Amino acid sequence: MYKLPIKLFFIATTLVVGSHSMEAQDGLVNSLKVNASEKSAESFKFTDVINLANTSVKNQGSSGTCWSYSTNSFLESEMIRMGKQPVELSQVFSARNAYVEKGKNYVRMHGAVSLGDGGELHDVINMYRKYGAVPQSVYTGLNYGTSKNKFAEMASLTEAMLAAIVKNPNGELTPNWEKAYAAVIDSYLGQVPENFTYKGKNYTPQTFAKEVVGINPDEYVEFASYANVPYYTKTMMMVPDNWSFDLVYNIKMNDMTTIIDNALKNGYTVAWASDVSEKSFSWKNGVAYVPTKKFDDMTAVEKENMFNGPKSELEITEELRQKAFDNYQTTDDHAMHIVGIAKDQMGKEYYIVKNSWGATNDYKGYLYVSKNFVKYKTTSLMVNKGGVPSDIIKKIGV
Repeated sequence: MYKLPIKLFFIATTLVVGSHSMEAQDGLVNSLKVNASEKSAESFKFTDVINLANTSVKNQGSSGTCWSYSTNSFLESEMIRMGKQPVELSQVFSARNAYVEKGKNYVRMHGAVSLGDGGELHDVINMYRKYGAVPQSVYTGLNYGTSKNKFAEMASLTEAMLAAIVKNPNGELTPNWEKAYAAVIDSYLGQVPENFTYKGKNYTPQTFAKEVVGINPDEYVEFASYANVPYYTKTMMMVPDNWSFDLVYNIKMNDMTTIIDNALKNGYTVAWASDVSEKSFSWKNGVAYVPTKKFDDMTAVEKENMFNGPKSELEITEELRQKAFDNYQTTDDHAMHIVGIAKDQMGKEYYIVKNSWGATNDYKGYLYVSKNFVKYKTTSLMVNKGGVPSDIIKKIGV
């Protein structure tokens, strides 16, 4: 939050390089490696208050698909909550379909819209509604000789292709470009199966979504918090990766943690998008909070010990939150999955957050994120409407 030049670098990478946003993602992960303290794991004593069932930690590799990994993880937990046997859903299936739709949108908008492989929580729900779902075992997306996602080459080709289409060299677009564009994507990620067998039964993606996954996409509600538009109304999510121009419900800052707390206490996990390119976000140590001092004002000792045990936090206001959003100190960096609540040895509550960068940190792929950090840096959250407090449901008219 105290490093505008770095923020601007990431934003410029996303906007100028376009579909190379996976490079920005790799740069983001690498930049966070220095955010660590030596004795953090032994200095924090976390005790679970709520820890809801979730599937194994995944690794999105070199791709900007955190939105798909986090929201599919969220849907897997929804299956568990509904009493179903969870299936690891294909994250790249959701992403592949979003890339196709994003390309169509890009051409319709004459190239004047975000491209890249970034996305939002609602993209998974929207693709589920339109295309269905498949197991990860059926569609891995690893069709190009790697064991993990590595999308840069594909992105370079699709970006160049769409740029050529927007130039309209024929003077009138033909219907062929959509087939050609999808074919390039499928040559890297693999063709989507029209039918497949799962546990001895034949499905299409649509029948698998209906009969096995069984969620109703209309039950999911997405929220953001902006102080410059009316509360409890729908508004545009004003971030570059909202390529579909989806509307979200605008709520007050404190409503965000109220909703998350209520959801978790009633058995619902939460899909969460946030700014994470913060000196006070440590992926290595698995802790995120809001210091009372700006990083540049800290002493060398304070910097060294940032994550060595609980610290006091800055009081967050709606004005402070909005200012950070407006001046690019809060950007739409990453999406994760909130699965529980824990307390540190001082009694302060944190959210237990599942990430998609593998199980390489102090808590094997999970983080403990303070409620103040969530209030300050959340860009959006999604939950089943059954997890939303009744008074907020009434206010938004769902």
